[in-house]
Amino acid sequence: MTPVEIKDALKGMEDLATAIVVCDKNLKIKYINPSAEILFELSHGHAINEHISLFFEEIEFFEDALKQAKKKQSSYREHEYFIKTKQNKTICVSFTITSIDHNTFDFIVEFIQMDQQLRVAREERMFIQQQANSELLRNLAHEIRNPLGGLRGAAQLLERELKENSLKEYTQIVINEADRLQNLMNKLLTPHQLPVYKKTNIHEVLERVRSLILSEFPKNLDLVRDYDISLPEFIGDREKLIQAVLNVARNGVQAMSENNMKEKMNLKFITRAESQIVFHKKKHTTAIRLDIIDNGPGINDELLNKIFYPLVSGKETGSGLGLSLAQNFITQHNGMIDCESGSGQTKFSIILPIENNLKINEVNK
Repeated sequence: MTPVEIKDALKGMEDLATAIVVCDKNLKIKYINPSAEILFELSHGHAINEHISLFFEEIEFFEDALKQAKKKQSSYREHEYFIKTKQNKTICVSFTITSIDHNTFDFIVEFIQMDQQLRVAREERMFIQQQANSELLRNLAHEIRNPLGGLRGAAQLLERELKENSLKEYTQIVINEADRLQNLMNKLLTPHQLPVYKKTNIHEVLERVRSLILSEFPKNLDLVRDYDISLPEFIGDREKLIQAVLNVARNGVQAMSENNMKEKMNLKFITRAESQIVFHKKKHTTAIRLDIIDNGPGINDELLNKIFYPLVSGKETGSGLGLSLAQNFITQHNGMIDCESGSGQTKFSIILPIENNLKINEVNK
């Protein structure tokens, strides 16, 4: 079979999120899918007809594993193995060798990057927790709203009956606190309002957030922009995306302000195109990546694991809803938000798949 015929025969593997390498009985590579090209930083053309030792320096170890797979007529799996890429970068993978009965192909090797596995597992846990928290809070908000309205109404009626202004101060406290709780309930229910989708430019969203942040924090803040202006428009709810990005950016600037930093506060917006990226157990062909980076004190590990939970905050005056709402809004766009933090830097990364927006667009027609 020619390379073109081989690629056509294995086209079902093109969209797999895991890296696939197919070899013949001489241990020569006959096919690698796009995920393998990305993982090993090696093009399909450069890999074809190369020996499998391209990936396995300890070739005797691999040959022994292949013999075991053939002898047992089942797959052989290794859970932790280190491979050097063409860029001399060492990656930790798990791999599975499966023997196949074919005229051209002899076996398939499936590679999964270990840190990717951990990230996917973390995303899944976060998503399940988010769904459970959202449902709980929505039910709780509905239960609180009704008696809250009655409480406020009773306080207003009582205030009208009072003659002394000094006593009215107490009813005002009840009314004000009822209003505050009502506002909190509205925020808890906001994520469940249906988005309004239309063509959106990510940089228009960021420029709006930039103007809001600079008006709120006009002093001692450098807001740096590093945009990829070639990024296409996509279908999204502009207002919800503005709110999501604003919540993340404001969270970072507030943390820096409360820390009384000696050096100037720095906030950076970076946009880039991503291709063949995997999250939510699906490989996305194209996506927009937005990084929001600050030079603040960082987030401690204990808090980092639950920053997207509602009512969790590391700030004394925080409501704990900002990042939870941001995650909800990004999820409504089939996207993902993640955070990495260390001393002197915190980075929030938002991924918005572009191809998924076509489906969203069709729904709204």
